[in-house]
Amino acid sequence: MSEQPPAWKRPHQAEHRWPVALAIVFAIVLQFLTPQELAFDPKWLLPGVEVCLLLGLVAVNPFRIDRESTVLRILGIALVALASLALVWSTGRLVHGLVHGRDDDPGKILISGATIWLTNVIVFSLWYWLTDRGGPAARANARKIQPEFLFPQMTMTDTHHEWRPEYVDYLYVAFTNSTAFSPTDTMPLARWAKLAMTLQACVSFLIVVLVIARAVNALD
Repeated sequence: MSEQPPAWKRPHQAEHRWPVALAIVFAIVLQFLTPQELAFDPKWLLPGVEVCLLLGLVAVNPFRIDRESTVLRILGIALVALASLALVWSTGRLVHGLVHGRDDDPGKILISGATIWLTNVIVFSLWYWLTDRGGPAARANARKIQPEFLFPQMTMTDTHHEWRPEYVDYLYVAFTNSTAFSPTDTMPLARWAKLAMTLQACVSFLIVVLVIARAVNALD
């Protein structure tokens, strides 16, 4: 009798909805905390639509994410796409403002940069989680075996036989990529994953360099 494949390669119990829902709520709060001059106008529009989409997703599939549905997937992609739009808009406005030196308050500069940097981490973590192997429901049903992200636990089947990736693992990938500006222990295998991580690292690097440079200059 052959040994059972590791959990991530076979159908398994789906992950809970609440970790990713909390991350989305945090991203929405960060959008409200973004200074008015950096936020999409009107400031309430994108977060308001995101809240409606999130409530719809939670109402239809409130507990474990095991239901594969085209409608649910479109709603999820639309939700993350709106958050991405807010991120792109705020990043562009921040970079423009820093380059042209319109704000000399170092505290405000650092807070604005930190808010957008954290939003960058969450938005990309959601994209990684939503797209790797077809998304959380498809992973739970083992629809696709070939991974786009190779987590170290996938190669340690003797000690991590029941392990499978959940949202917090993708959040860790996004966080380390934003701090190291490169993959750490998890390797992107798919070309789209490599490009996405490159884009995220570029955004993070741009924010960090410009914010620190501007804040230091304002202190002089």
